[in-house]
Amino acid sequence: MKYASDDVMSPMRYGTSLNTSKTHALHWRDYFRHYGYPFEDNMDLWPVNPPSYRNVAREYLEQVWKVAMKLASAISEGLGLDDGYVAKFLGEGFQILAANYYPPCPEPDKTLGLAAHSDHGALTILMENGVDGLQVNHNDIEQREVQECGASSNSECPKDKNLNSYRTWAGLSSSIAPATPLVDQTDEVHFQPILYKDYIKATNRAAPYEGKLHCWL
Repeated sequence: MKYASDDVMSPMRYGTSLNTSKTHALHWRDYFRHYGYPFEDNMDLWPVNPPSYRNVAREYLEQVWKVAMKLASAISEGLGLDDGYVAKFLGEGFQILAANYYPPCPEPDKTLGLAAHSDHGALTILMENGVDGLQVNHNDIEQREVQECGASSNSECPKDKNLNSYRTWAGLSSSIAPATPLVDQTDEVHFQPILYKDYIKATNRAAPYEGKLHCWL
């Protein structure tokens, strides 16, 4: 329980989603998360056991960061922006490695690894570990659509039981707002700017299943 924390901003965090709620399907998951890039700020906080963990985790996170930046460039190109527009925005941010563990359940037909949700980050890269169960809904809008003014949409993950994920986040002091090149001066701006750290806190105060888009309205 060394890393147990209820602080959503903690750079190292262990938690559990196990509950006995009768309102929704049971959540059946333990998780461990920690910050990755920028490594000079975070690597000293990582676990020292197993002894190889820090080197292996850093190598993995460095390679996935490269993938994330390539995806960011492709998103910029698809929107008609400069090639590095989105990558520059994300380059000022950080990444999170999240490892999920789903203990054996006596009634697996009544459980969900996670309920319907969308992540806080700009990009999420998932490793399913060869186990089926992920469902994705791509028709809802949130953070990325705010920046892109509706040109593309965020993704919702209704259910998963065996997923580890890597997330690329904007800088905590970054202002999330429509990308200036995509806003016509004659158009009404539908989304209000919000600091990323305030967005995270606001969405974690929201009622379950409420969603996150309300933070900009």
